[in-house]
Amino acid sequence: MPRDGAGDARLRRQAAVALGLLGAVILAVAAFTTPWRALAEGAPDVAPDPSRDFSAAQIARSQAFDAATSLPGYLSLGLTVLFAALLVATPFGARAVGWLRGPWWARTVLGVLVLTAIAEVIRWPLGVWFETLLRDYGLSTQNWASWAGDRLKSAGINVVLMSVMVLAIVALARKVRRWWIPAAAGAFALTVGASFVYPVVFEPVFNDFTSMRAGALRANLLAMAQRDGVPVDDVLVADASRRTTALNAYVSGFGATRRIVVYDTLLKAPQREIELVVAHELGHAKYRDVLNGTLIGGLGAAFGAILLFLLFGALRRRAGITSIGDPRAVGLIIGLLGLAGLVSGPGENVISRHVEARADAHALDLTRDPAMFVAMQKRLATTNISDLSPDAVEYVLYVSHPSSPERIAMARAWAKLNGVPEP
Repeated sequence: MPRDGAGDARLRRQAAVALGLLGAVILAVAAFTTPWRALAEGAPDVAPDPSRDFSAAQIARSQAFDAATSLPGYLSLGLTVLFAALLVATPFGARAVGWLRGPWWARTVLGVLVLTAIAEVIRWPLGVWFETLLRDYGLSTQNWASWAGDRLKSAGINVVLMSVMVLAIVALARKVRRWWIPAAAGAFALTVGASFVYPVVFEPVFNDFTSMRAGALRANLLAMAQRDGVPVDDVLVADASRRTTALNAYVSGFGATRRIVVYDTLLKAPQREIELVVAHELGHAKYRDVLNGTLIGGLGAAFGAILLFLLFGALRRRAGITSIGDPRAVGLIIGLLGLAGLVSGPGENVISRHVEARADAHALDLTRDPAMFVAMQKRLATTNISDLSPDAVEYVLYVSHPSSPERIAMARAWAKLNGVPEP
């Protein structure tokens, strides 16, 4: 397809305008769907105070675990950044997949596989280090074969999803001059589709699920969901204990596939605490948090496709390629996607913390039991060895939920607001 400088400049201007408009839409949707206040106006301020609810030994254990895991965590982040920068700023990616032979589509898919394998090999020792620490602190129950199997399964799923995305970009770039338009639409559709498919297709890869046996807990959870106006098809128990001692529950799926999922480890807690954990998760379903997050994620993926089009011209020589339709461009695409995920992470965490706070408030509204809520938060924090006082860097980079002391403080504020005895 013949090209000229003026035509290319016009295409870039059009893409830049689309990028600006889409960016404004993302900001507007995020601002509109994010619950910036979890409690009603006039709720009193209660300062988080770990020492009020946790013993000195529990606080020390939390700090020790955080200190032990911070180094491998930061090293893994650093390696991720360096590898992505290597793919973007040097010809490494093009050379790593340049030796592959076959039709363009096969080289594209194999290129994704090769680069994913390299990244996995680089990070594998840090994964072993982190898993060893989890075992030292009693959080992991896996053997090495099970751990490696889960890691390889996760990498395989990543290869499949990444291959679909990269293959679509390369194919469109080989056929369409304004490839960013269908690529943006496709990225949005893939993100939304994966969100719907994941509970049914991918979750069973990692866990076995069985319907919770009939009894008071199952009946109460279903009754609570009905009272909350959240249709639920089933209550399932996930065999999480085969890999962890951590406690968790979630509401998964949409429509006819929506189900409450409870970790089997959580079943050891008092029934009322289990109900509070599920009440929190029902809040996510009631307020359509997953759908809202999927919408923002889909728009973000479309934004990334357009940004890729605009950045390619400035980066192609550094990356050692001339066309995004060249299978050797796989490295540049993967590198930019990786950097985009890292850059967007802090913003996603800000939104997530507010969403989680609203779900906590919803659990309190639904159960009206702040004392049990505090007991549940203390159990979760001590069992999962949560960071009770994350530092500023960790808070920005990693923390997607309010800290346990923050959640407990909000429960006390809720109690004061609603005239309930403060726990």
